[in-house]
Amino acid sequence: MSKGGVLFLLYPLLLLALVLNCQCEERKLHIVYMGNKPEGDASLASAHHSMLHKVLGSPSSAKESLAHSYGRSFNGFAAKLTKEEATRISDMQGVVSVIPNRQYKLHTTRSWNFLNLTVNKVGAPQESNVIIGLLDTGIWPEHPSFNDTGYGPPPAKWKGTCSANFTCTNKIIGARYYNSDGEYYETDIPSPRDSEGHGTHTSSTAGGNEVSDASYYGLAEGLARGGVPSARIAVYKVCWSFGCGLADILKAFDDAIADGVDIISVSLGGDEPDDYFDDPIAIGSFHAMRNGILTSNSAGNSGPFPVSASNVAPWSLTVAASTIDRKFVARLQLGNGLILTGISINNFDLNGTSYPLIWGGSAANYTIGSSSDYSKYCIPGAMSTDVVAGKIVFCEALSDGSGILLANGIGTIMADVLVVDPDFAFNFPLPATLISPEDGHKVLDYIRSTDYPTATIFVSDAWEDAMAPIVVSFSSRGPNAITPDILKPDITAPGVDILAAWSPIAPPSIYYDDKRSTLFNIISGTSMSCPHASGAAAYVKAVHPNWSPAAIKSALMTTAHVMDPRKQPDLEFAYGSGQINPVSARDPGLIFDISESDYINFLCKQGYNTSTLRLVTGDNSTCTSTTPGRAWDLNYPSFSLYVLDGQKISGTFTRTVTNVGAANSTYTASVFMPTTIGVTVEPSVLTFSSAGQTISFTVKVDGPAISQQPIMSGAITWTDGNHFVRTPLAVYNYIPGAPYNLESDTSYTTPAKKTVFKSSSIYHENGIMRHLKTRP
Repeated sequence: MSKGGVLFLLYPLLLLALVLNCQCEERKLHIVYMGNKPEGDASLASAHHSMLHKVLGSPSSAKESLAHSYGRSFNGFAAKLTKEEATRISDMQGVVSVIPNRQYKLHTTRSWNFLNLTVNKVGAPQESNVIIGLLDTGIWPEHPSFNDTGYGPPPAKWKGTCSANFTCTNKIIGARYYNSDGEYYETDIPSPRDSEGHGTHTSSTAGGNEVSDASYYGLAEGLARGGVPSARIAVYKVCWSFGCGLADILKAFDDAIADGVDIISVSLGGDEPDDYFDDPIAIGSFHAMRNGILTSNSAGNSGPFPVSASNVAPWSLTVAASTIDRKFVARLQLGNGLILTGISINNFDLNGTSYPLIWGGSAANYTIGSSSDYSKYCIPGAMSTDVVAGKIVFCEALSDGSGILLANGIGTIMADVLVVDPDFAFNFPLPATLISPEDGHKVLDYIRSTDYPTATIFVSDAWEDAMAPIVVSFSSRGPNAITPDILKPDITAPGVDILAAWSPIAPPSIYYDDKRSTLFNIISGTSMSCPHASGAAAYVKAVHPNWSPAAIKSALMTTAHVMDPRKQPDLEFAYGSGQINPVSARDPGLIFDISESDYINFLCKQGYNTSTLRLVTGDNSTCTSTTPGRAWDLNYPSFSLYVLDGQKISGTFTRTVTNVGAANSTYTASVFMPTTIGVTVEPSVLTFSSAGQTISFTVKVDGPAISQQPIMSGAITWTDGNHFVRTPLAVYNYIPGAPYNLESDTSYTTPAKKTVFKSSSIYHENGIMRHLKTRP
């Protein structure tokens, strides 16, 4: 055989060898967290580059790999690495954790008045010194909610800046954007400008100006404003149409802390809680706490499943979502005169005109292979335009309405067996209402028994909800999966059907391709409750600028409006300490303060690696005298006692309160708990002789052995006759580390239905649409 013939035969083997020996694994973005920023070290970026050089082999590869260098507030970087390279870096000296980059999800004319924070109670001059930083989808700067007329220059403490393609004002004093992946979808704008609407909504809820005659196409008309209308706003755009990158979130924290914000508002998170040092929000909020900044977080939209709350670090405020005393209903009338009531934010006026009514199952697009099994759900493309055009269609699934809209239908009536009792409303791109499955049977019976069925849908009415506040079904629940000794969520705030500012280029309904434009929108989510808590925190910060993050958090929790336990079977796992009460939080009487060293001691007791914590703190004395154990001595303004099955109820908590009220005051403790549980407070009377004085007390809890016991709860309240300092106490059975909900267990599957959403709107991004399809 010739030499050429041999080479021809060997060529495939040589090619295979080259493939096997090449570096074929794609590099993906990872976060390298290195803890505390060394004092006086201005060369962190160079050090990060050097670490990458050692692993990747060349300066050019290191430069190409590096996405972010964190060094303004803490130490770390984000870089594109293979799994093997990430492992090598994780073994390097000084590295706390290496975290693969993932995408997190985005988790009010009336709401602030519902909280008793009326217009006459805001506007103090010091409120304009408070800076609220928001990590979100950006902001629409020309919106009237952010007009800077009458504002002076930014506070002297401000060190932030604006991106080159964005003009800041004396209202929006900072604006940055982050996209380490460098990918942009069609609707994304590479600037701090908001094309999603979410960031504009949250910003205006926390600190938007007063805007008269605000409404969503005439619905919910009134005065829109934030909790602290004169506050300054700094925007950190980390979320895009496809999600929020972890590397970008951590970089935004790095900048916000160094820029000088007072409160950080984060209405986003993962589907489940992560270990504290594998979670960029927990890492960022820890360093914010070290710098005197409270982080307010959304609890998540994975409820009502238990153990689903995310953002559960004890140094941040975890906020659930609850209703306000207004709900939107859209009535429909059938041709036989029957009037049914549905839940919907419907602004389309049919003027009482009745239109032909059909069942979606009779309008299948057979040309594309559809059938009534598909068209009854009104899936886009499955509908026959010839049949649907000019008609109202009854659909057996909750959808975004696009299936009927694209088939030239007039409107839609929806009923869904998986959505039995909706407790919040959607807005749609056409006349629509969502009725109960029971009423859906009435509509279907009418259609099938009538030769020429007709119907009309009325514009939504705003009804008073006398049951409010109630925690909404989608709001994520406790207990705390990471540290069950810490009760989470901390608090609840309005998060249902909230009217606030909106980007005029974002879809105004849940249909992603709705081309209408509006300056205000009504949406729901813990994303909406979080900025309410952020605004409340800013309101307290304005009059107590020197209070620690824990002091502000304590004031919000101990003065919270007590929720009615008869309305909420999961009790504090749903609402924490209760609904925020901003006015009372300014004068709490006593506070439970927590220092950085207290949190470090807590982490030591939780068994975190000593050398790792020393990197985080920069202090070699960390954990030298700490014995691992329960977190009962962290000075938290609530009490959580989990018990393993068959064990007796037994726990002793230590707390210290600081007097921030009258110098000479005496507080007496009262206990309310189920009779089977004994609670002893020692001492039960606290006498103060000066402001700022601290006194410690212990709480001993005991009771019989329990098994399979859901939450039992009550509270300890201290009062001097003027102040009521309330701390909830929860007792329950739980195995630490149990799965956050049954969806994560492959042995359990939720009944599924064919998807009816072509693409994403804000509700698809924040997980609420999935919640409706999987809730029990």
